[in-house]
Amino acid sequence: MLGRLAFFCVALVTAALGLAAVPAQAAPDFTVLVFSKTAGFRHDSIPTGIQTIRDLGTANNFAVEATEDATQFNTTNLARFKAVIWLSTTGDVLNATQQTAFENYIRAGGGYVGVHAAADTEYDWAWYGGLVGAYFASHPAIQPATVRIADTTHPSTAGLPVAWNRTDEWYNYRTNPRPQVHVLATLDESTYTGGTMGSDHPISWCRAYDGGRSFYTGMGHTIGSYGEANYRTHLLGGIRYAAQGTGNCPVDTTPPPADLALNHPATASSVENASFPASNAVDASTTTRWSSAFSDPQWIRVDLGATHTINRVRLVWEAAYGKNYQIQTSADGNTWTTIQTVTNGNGGEDDNTGLNASARYVRIYGTARGTQWGYSLYTFQVYGT
Repeated sequence: MLGRLAFFCVALVTAALGLAAVPAQAAPDFTVLVFSKTAGFRHDSIPTGIQTIRDLGTANNFAVEATEDATQFNTTNLARFKAVIWLSTTGDVLNATQQTAFENYIRAGGGYVGVHAAADTEYDWAWYGGLVGAYFASHPAIQPATVRIADTTHPSTAGLPVAWNRTDEWYNYRTNPRPQVHVLATLDESTYTGGTMGSDHPISWCRAYDGGRSFYTGMGHTIGSYGEANYRTHLLGGIRYAAQGTGNCPVDTTPPPADLALNHPATASSVENASFPASNAVDASTTTRWSSAFSDPQWIRVDLGATHTINRVRLVWEAAYGKNYQIQTSADGNTWTTIQTVTNGNGGEDDNTGLNASARYVRIYGTARGTQWGYSLYTFQVYGT
């Protein structure tokens, strides 16, 4: 009776003072461990990355702990976490006992998130190499590039621009992980310099692995990355997949579409000089280009070697570009049919999709230059079946 009376009195005092009752805080949905130990290069973005993950946890009802203490990799401690986030770790960061504990954690259904330099870690631990998907090989200078979203439904990529333009340090990998993983996003090497993986350059992927789940993103080198709303969405979705199994990650068994024009015979109406032949536009190099004489009209064509159904033609122009041009196809290289007309183009990348033509030859026929110079084309790609 006295206890009830005391409670009643406290309630009266609270009401009299105008104090609102504080609701009980909901228990977190799960807890993650952020691991950022480095035995090699140390990224200055690590503190910002840790704080970003803490902020994501606060906003999305999961708890976050952070450590660089490798002794936390033991069976009892790891069991407290739904996922472990390797945030730009580098070098050899776990001993053999700790490695075994982490392997057992994943086999028991744990989640792994690898961010950026997590691929520059534990080169002599083969199991980890399978978990992360691919090891780091090299990178060019920090620069803008276009990330192309391959899976628009996974929580780490849903809602992102399908052509996501951003600045970061872009990793090349020792191997292409595609045969073992589900690729979420690729890097378009024609939009920056220094890529070495060619037309299929995965930059983010996920997979079921040895009883657990793995998500990796090669993005996140710069401090500024963690202030980008789209990058935070990407990272949050990866954490949710690893911790909760949200999203589907089937292994990719179908290779990406091949560039039908790659290294096939190309000819042009003219060249600016011998340094800029038509073949430069179909060689998969982002630094070589075809350049024409400074007059209209001009054209470049490619012989695909056989008849294909054409559904996409992608062009990457240099500063001198085609303002008006036609995409034409031919069965014999003599009679041409226009399948798409472009007017008032502004250069850069022209990704012409939704085409439907059966042909052996594809030609770009320029009728108006965008500058006083000629037509200058880094990339001429043709896709179809």
